Amino acid sequence: MNILFVHQRFPTQFAFLAPALARRGHEVVALTLQKLEGPQADGVDVVPYGLSRISTPNIHPWLNSFESMTIRGDACFRAALKLKAEGYTPDVIVAHPGWGESMFLKEVWPDAKLGIYCEFYWRVQGADIGFDPEFPAADDSAGCQVKLKNLNNQLHFDIADVGIAPTHWQASTFPEPFRGKIAVIHDGIDTEFVKPNPGVKLTLNGDVALTKGDEIITFVNRNLEPYRGYHIFMRALPEILRRRPNAKVLIAGGDGAGNGPPPADGRQWKNIFAEEVRPLVSDQDWSRVHFLGNIPYEHFVPFLQISTVHVYLTYPFVLSWSLLEAMSAGCAIVASDTQPLREAIRHGETGRLVEFFDAAGLCDEVCSLLDDAAARASLGANARAFVKAHYDLQTVCLPRQLKWVEDMF
Repeated sequence: MNILFVHQRFPTQFAFLAPALARRGHEVVALTLQKLEGPQADGVDVVPYGLSRISTPNIHPWLNSFESMTIRGDACFRAALKLKAEGYTPDVIVAHPGWGESMFLKEVWPDAKLGIYCEFYWRVQGADIGFDPEFPAADDSAGCQVKLKNLNNQLHFDIADVGIAPTHWQASTFPEPFRGKIAVIHDGIDTEFVKPNPGVKLTLNGDVALTKGDEIITFVNRNLEPYRGYHIFMRALPEILRRRPNAKVLIAGGDGAGNGPPPADGRQWKNIFAEEVRPLVSDQDWSRVHFLGNIPYEHFVPFLQISTVHVYLTYPFVLSWSLLEAMSAGCAIVASDTQPLREAIRHGETGRLVEFFDAAGLCDEVCSLLDDAAARASLGANARAFVKAHYDLQTVCLPRQLKWVEDMF
């Protein structure tokens, strides 16, 4: 088959699937806004394209998101027309529609089958919006904005043949009848690469050497933000540091706004909550807190492997790969009792769950695990076994993904 992948940051969710299809003899092309170009070592021919315009200044704020998606859909449409003029016709298109790129591809290739990655369908209730009372909507227009934001999803329902979602809960956010077209198959975790390493060593700033013998609490977000519970973790930190005088805290994540809105005052969430708790922590204790920024993947795996207790919190939203990777690394995990985490973290079996807003309860769970090596070992082993059984790339997820694509033809 000729298979076309579409993702603004290709390969991301398709990093394993696209090369695997190429290895099976399919001709695989990817349209992306990335700067990659030409045949790649993994057998995928990457075709980059750019945007021809920017968003309209002072546009009605409810239309910001949909206009951005339309601009991206237009750019991808033009790139597809160029490919068609060069003689290219896909049998199957696999797209992440979240930014609008694939909205108009059936106008170019009406006979191609389209499978879309169903990451999230926005809801006014029962998910991320309105979940955190500390950050309420600026006015009563949330429902109006969500309707327009979901126009992109709605337009894809009419043209997509099938969908794929990484978790059952994320699939459940989509309405029927399209929900019935969604297969639940995770992107997959390379459990042979991300695995426990008792001999792991990590050096911070070139002079702080850490091993598994150290007491290390880890926390990671792509961006340090409320959506992923950064504020709750920071508020638990002063008491954790007081009760655990030998613990070192490693915090990985960037300074961007992340999934939610940025702070109204133009500052960074990272600094806002660090400054909030800093007066409650002595200089000596604060010296044990290390902000690592965004770390390369080759350092991220040792970061997980060296963890004594790993903390993962999230609004009801998209499941981060990092949680399942932490499980694969054998981490003892304390996580928020929110969806879709409940699909992977079973309290007392594969980790411990704590109410999202309960900073004191989070502190108690972390300190309890730090005192109980046997419980940590049991939770970590169970977590890894669970990921291998349900999310392993080679034995579980990739075979099902390949079948999902090839069944479209």
